[in-house]
Amino acid sequence: MNKFPLPNLLSASRLILGPLAAWFILDTLWIAAAVVLITAIVTDVLDGWLARRWQQTSPLGGLIDHGSDAFMVTLMLAAEASAGLVPWLLPILVIMAFSQYTLDSKALIGLPLRASKLGRYNGIAYFVLAGFPIMQHALDIYIVPTHYFYYAAFVLIATTLISMSERFWTLLRLKSK
Repeated sequence: MNKFPLPNLLSASRLILGPLAAWFILDTLWIAAAVVLITAIVTDVLDGWLARRWQQTSPLGGLIDHGSDAFMVTLMLAAEASAGLVPWLLPILVIMAFSQYTLDSKALIGLPLRASKLGRYNGIAYFVLAGFPIMQHALDIYIVPTHYFYYAAFVLIATTLISMSERFWTLLRLKSK
C-alpha cells in the first residue's frame, strides 16, 4: 500500500500551512492567515473522510494527521503568544502533550494513537482558540474582546495539564499490573 496516499498528503499539507499561518499572524496579515486557517480546516476534514471512504486509514496516517494538527496549532499559538494574545505556556504545553500522546500510544513503532476524550476536546479547543482571533481580525468583527483569549488560554492550560496527568497516572497503573 502506498504510504502517502492523498489523505496523508492532505494531512501533511498542514506542515506547510502552519508556518504560513504563523508568518501571516506575526505580520498581522489577518485575511491571509484566515485563508490558511480555512484551508487547513478543509484539509483536516477531507483527509479523514477520504481515508475512511477509500479504506486507507492506518496508524501512520493517524500520526501524520494528528502530528500536522499539533504542529500547525502550536505555531499559530506561538505566533499569537508573540502578539500577547495567549500566554507562552500554552504552545509549549501543546507540543508536550502531543509528544506524550505519541510516546504513550507507542505510535513511533506503528501502533495507532490512543486518544482520550479530554485530549480530543483539547485538540479542538486549541484550534478554536487559535482561530478565533484570526477570524475576528480578518473580518474586522470583534465579538469577543481580544484580552479574553489570554484568559481563556489558562482554561486550556489547566485542561491540558489534567489530560497529561491522566495519561501519566494511567501509564503508571498499567506498569504496576
